[in-house]
Order: sequence, then C-alpha cells, then structure tokens
Amino acid sequence: MACRNMETAKQARDEIAKESGNDAVVVKKLDLSSQASVREFAADVLQSESKLDVLIHNAGFAETFKKTQSVDGIEFTMATNHYGPFLLTHLLIDLLKKSAPSRIVIVASELYRLASIDLNNLNPVNSLPGYLYYVSKAANVMFTRELARRLEGTTVTANCLHPGMIDSGIWRNVPFPLTIPMSLIKMFFKTNAEGSQTSLYLACSPEVEGISGLYFRDCKQAGLTTGISDMEKAKKLWEESVKMVKLTEKDPKI
Repeated sequence: MACRNMETAKQARDEIAKESGNDAVVVKKLDLSSQASVREFAADVLQSESKLDVLIHNAGFAETFKKTQSVDGIEFTMATNHYGPFLLTHLLIDLLKKSAPSRIVIVASELYRLASIDLNNLNPVNSLPGYLYYVSKAANVMFTRELARRLEGTTVTANCLHPGMIDSGIWRNVPFPLTIPMSLIKMFFKTNAEGSQTSLYLACSPEVEGISGLYFRDCKQAGLTTGISDMEKAKKLWEESVKMVKLTEKDPKI
C-alpha cells in the first residue's frame, strides 16, 4: 500500500491487518504529485519485491478554486491524478510483465463526461482547479485505452472504472458555503467499502481475466462517449505525457 500521508496509511494498514487477519501488509511512502517521489517508490518496490500481480491507481486529488503547482511545476491535480500514475506504470511495467498474468486498474470517474482535454495545454496551471479534476479523469480513461493497446500480445491487462460517488476524504477541499448542500447530497453517496467493489472486481475476479482496455461501472462494462474513444487523441496524450514526466532512454518502455 502506498500513500502520501504515512500517518493515515498506517491507520489503514492496522485496520486491514485486523479485519483480514493478515499482518503482512506493507506501507510505503508515495507522493504521486512528485516525480522524484514516484521514482524513489518504484526503485524501492523493484528492490524489495520479486512479483507484482496487480497495480491499482486509486489516488485522487481535487481542489475547487486554489491554483497549485507540484514541485515539478505541473498543475497539482493533473500531476497527482494523471502524470504520477503514468510515470509509475512505466517504471513498474517490467515487473508486471515478469509477474504476468497481471493487471493494472485505474480509478477514473463518470465526471470525465464533463471534460474536454486540450492537447495543446496539458499543464493548465491557470485553469479552474475544480474543472481539472474532470479533465484528469478523462486523461485516466484515455491513458487506460492506449496502455491496453500497447500491451496487446502480453498477458498484462489494463482497465479503468467509475467507483461511484463516495463519501471519502476527497470532499474535504470543498469550501463553504458549498459544504451545506454537499452535506445533504453525501447522504446518498456510497461508503468506502461499497465504492471499492468495482476496483476489487477488476483486480481479482476471474470473470475479467484477459479482458483489457475497457471501462467498468458497478462491476459491469460500461460504454464511453465518442470523444473519449478517439485513439488518435489517446496516442497524442501519451506522447505528450512522456515529455511531461521526463522519461529517458534508460527508463522501461511500454
């Protein structure tokens, strides 16, 4: 388990160990907004682990109004939700291939439908941060589809999903007075346990063995909009993302 906040991660680790009866739950430090942190984490995993069956990208950052940049000068939401997972997947791909059949699961969102990715401005530091969460989720879907295409012929699969609207910590950045209607709306949200079901389904279920490049909702395949299904745009996003995360000739290729 990887997390930016180690105090929170250790609490989650203890809960998992208690509920499962399995004490072999390891927590490692990872800040997906920082490319240096991603590289340090990947190097640690490659040194300490001989097998990687499933890689789940579940990190999600959202800010409503405050414009923030990562340590790499990248808009913070995009850095955390798209570029970090993009870089990490590349750095761990050889271990995933070595461990095949293996799976990559990317948590996207139905909110991708509200976004349009500007391929000429993939570091939108002056855009409204609240909208950029939607953009990052669209990037997650496009990344998954192009990743699956590039992994054809291997036994590494990549799928993405909408977990549902979940009463999780991502809503803590909603400012007042928006917190008032949000407190009422959240009554209808899924719990964390309910929201994790599709991720677990894609990570573990034999029903999706060998299935790749698809989008799921409530443990079932769901359709995508025409715009998000444009593979030329997905390829362009991939090529520009390679530049943004500064992949080198020495880094693994997908």
